[in-house]
Amino acid sequence: MSNFLTSGEGASKPGYLVLLRHGQTAWSLSGQYTGRTDVPLNEDGRRQALAGGKRLREVFPEGFGRGHIFSSPLRRASETAQLAGYSDFETLDDLMEWDYGGAEGRRREEVSDILGHDWCVWDEGPEMLPDTMAGDWTCTLPSRETVDVHNGPGETVDEAAARARRVIAKVTPLILAGHNVLLVAHAHILRIVTTQWLRADPHSGRLLRLDTAHHSVLGYYKDDPVIVRWNV
Repeated sequence: MSNFLTSGEGASKPGYLVLLRHGQTAWSLSGQYTGRTDVPLNEDGRRQALAGGKRLREVFPEGFGRGHIFSSPLRRASETAQLAGYSDFETLDDLMEWDYGGAEGRRREEVSDILGHDWCVWDEGPEMLPDTMAGDWTCTLPSRETVDVHNGPGETVDEAAARARRVIAKVTPLILAGHNVLLVAHAHILRIVTTQWLRADPHSGRLLRLDTAHHSVLGYYKDDPVIVRWNV
């Protein structure tokens, strides 16, 4: 793969904002909503993180400078950053996944069955879920590890978008100074970050597929924020 995207540290032109989704987990494989539950990578996810790092280095062979790598504090993201070869990262709470509230740990079909109609997190959000779906429980993963699950009130897509804008505000000065910045996080929040980079409705994130351990690149074209490369 070409490395034509590399702008070089300290270049006069803007750098790029690079998004890397974490590798596979037991819940991403099963289709369970995984927001704040600290589910680790599974074996395939660890292999994906290694391969994802290799693909990313083909595009950005010079890597990312110190202070230009940020990760969600959830371990599926931090493990991915480390395995991909980007261990010198700063954690940002604003990069945590969308808080799915009562949907956490459940599949879309299960939530739809409870509600009696086809539910989509992008349309109705966790805030529309009944209080009967709230609570705390423990889930045993296929690896026999247990994780604690909290079904709280969740957050709206607009609240998640506000977090995304804070991330963008933090990294934009670095990008405008010519540095490439890497964010390692989760599918939904990275898709929402993309909508806010594009100054678009955060609900439009539903149109952007982002697979496990794949990366995307955001940048500028004639001073307009654009998607340069997606889901590689």
